[in-house]
Amino acid sequence: MHSLRFRQIHLDFHTSPHIPNIAAEFDKAAWQQTLKDAHVNSITTFATCHHGWRYYDGQVGAMHPHLGFDLLRAQFEASKEIDVNVPIYLTAGVNDYAFSQHPEWREINAEGGYAAWSTSPLQPGFKKLCFNTPYLDYLCEQIEEVVTRFPENDGIFLDIISQGACCCSVCMQTMVEQGYDPAREEDRKTHAEKVLLNYYTRTTAAARCKNVDTPVFHNSGHITIGRRDLLEHFSHLELESLPTGGWGYDHFPMSAKYVQTLGYDFLGMTGKFHTTWGEFGGFKHPNALRYECAAMIAFNAKCSIGDQLHPGAALDRSTYNLIGQAYSEVAEKEPWCVGAQSSADIGLLSQVPFASDHGRGAAGDVGAGRILLESHLQFDVLDQHASFDGYALLIIPDSIRFDEALAARVQAYLDGGGRVLLSGESGLRQNGQGFALDLGCTHEGESPFCPDYWLPIPELRPEFLETPFVSYIRSQRIRVAEGESLGQVYDPYFNRTYAHYSSHQHTPFRPDPSGYDLGVLHGRVLYFSAPVFSLYRGFGATLTKDVVQRGIRKLMGDALNVRSNLPSTARVSLNHQPDENRYVLHLLYANTLSRGGKMDLAGGTVSRDGLNIEIIEELLPLRDSQLSVALPATIQRVTLEPQGEALPFTVADGRVEFTVPEFTCHQMVCLQDTK
Repeated sequence: MHSLRFRQIHLDFHTSPHIPNIAAEFDKAAWQQTLKDAHVNSITTFATCHHGWRYYDGQVGAMHPHLGFDLLRAQFEASKEIDVNVPIYLTAGVNDYAFSQHPEWREINAEGGYAAWSTSPLQPGFKKLCFNTPYLDYLCEQIEEVVTRFPENDGIFLDIISQGACCCSVCMQTMVEQGYDPAREEDRKTHAEKVLLNYYTRTTAAARCKNVDTPVFHNSGHITIGRRDLLEHFSHLELESLPTGGWGYDHFPMSAKYVQTLGYDFLGMTGKFHTTWGEFGGFKHPNALRYECAAMIAFNAKCSIGDQLHPGAALDRSTYNLIGQAYSEVAEKEPWCVGAQSSADIGLLSQVPFASDHGRGAAGDVGAGRILLESHLQFDVLDQHASFDGYALLIIPDSIRFDEALAARVQAYLDGGGRVLLSGESGLRQNGQGFALDLGCTHEGESPFCPDYWLPIPELRPEFLETPFVSYIRSQRIRVAEGESLGQVYDPYFNRTYAHYSSHQHTPFRPDPSGYDLGVLHGRVLYFSAPVFSLYRGFGATLTKDVVQRGIRKLMGDALNVRSNLPSTARVSLNHQPDENRYVLHLLYANTLSRGGKMDLAGGTVSRDGLNIEIIEELLPLRDSQLSVALPATIQRVTLEPQGEALPFTVADGRVEFTVPEFTCHQMVCLQDTK
């Protein structure tokens, strides 16, 4: 399996033909010194860009009209001389130069207009091309040319990998030839999927035409949960997740917690930008980049930071001073991260493979992830192919109805001693008629009321709460028969309509409970009748989180492997380094702030009316962090790393307990086994 370096740069260089003197400021010695000072050990440089220009001497396509030498060769050799790896980037899905030569290669939507990115001849932006046209031949020839001219490359990065339900002349013809009806949306999508799979096969073969071990990554902005059929075309994975670019700070941990179950080495990819890709003169605070890189290694990723090279091709000193602060810390911490594996005791079964409309993430997945991250519970994200073995708890959120196969798998997991948490429609049969498992309750359909109200049992609610609180999304109707009720549901007097409404929002609750239960604990199964995770994603009510957290602890007892007194804004990751006979507990803490608002961004493909940006500025210390960790090992010492400072600890009932006096941003705690 391909092994990645820890401190990488992804160096964008999308450069207009209307800009003169390309690479006039490139200086080999300055390039090398800048990378050394910033502790960089891999840099992805450009063979071609979205404008379609080459930055190397070749035959396929055209070199940038204002570039007078082989820039890629100069960057490649300068980097290799100082032992910096050089993966090579090629644009794939968009290419303005290719479009200018062959307008018939453009991807066309069902209405006859341009698809994706720029959709009008008057709109600035890159041109999306169809992989079913001869453009794919052109692209493969260019990839083959690059790997032939740069046989010592450290990988090929292909960008903007997608195929819409195209209606260009070629697609119309091949759909008919293959028995599809172009008038049917489903047929267009099926045909597009075949075209995309052909793209993967041909471009991967082109990248490996000289060396079958050439690393290859195809970037589509995210890793689709459950699409393991595509992984044969990848050597490793890169998780694009720029917190300030719209992803937010919870996106990367969720992606990493899925990818680390797949057995691939992977990068986290953030950016130095204040917002997102293609931003010149934008800088995030150095503390933000320190935190983001610490989070990457805490969640078992290597690090990649996106930069945009100025047309003059001199690396920006301010940018690399910023990067160097983060990467100097990563370099110190690498020994406690090499070969690390997740030690999660909870599996979160993703909703994404069970539906087709979730985009970057399903609401239930995101809400569950936030509750688990904020509760410092250790979890992996699972797809439909994953084994449930080894997890003490399996969470199946909100909308995963069971077919016979899934019901049998979950029942076998329960029979083997596992515990299951279900919510909303999860656990219902495919037709919605009753549960596929014995939950100790009867199902009486969906509630006619939205919203309704909960009054949890005292064990599941905070001390101040004595009256029902609102649940904003429609729930299922259940009555507990054999299990333990988690509390009562209260109905509103009526749903709000034009004919009857009360006050500004929803109708108040009736004084008496409805007779339906908000959930049930039956043996090793806990069920909430409302989609609690989507509720938390959508509304963020801490009462919802409190009920779920307490429900998990009620179900699990003392079986959870990490307990702490850390605030909800902290993050905890427990990893195992089997080759070193040790566990490493990562503690992360930063305050994120929401900034930005409605504005007009000048140009660019990411312009939007409202831009809320999560930022990190100050890093405040946390003091007296108390940790309790259950491990299948005999721990002989506990140390703060990389400081090498020993911590006093106790062991009782299989749990190692200790206190971290103080840390800022990121602290690793090494728990050394006696083996």
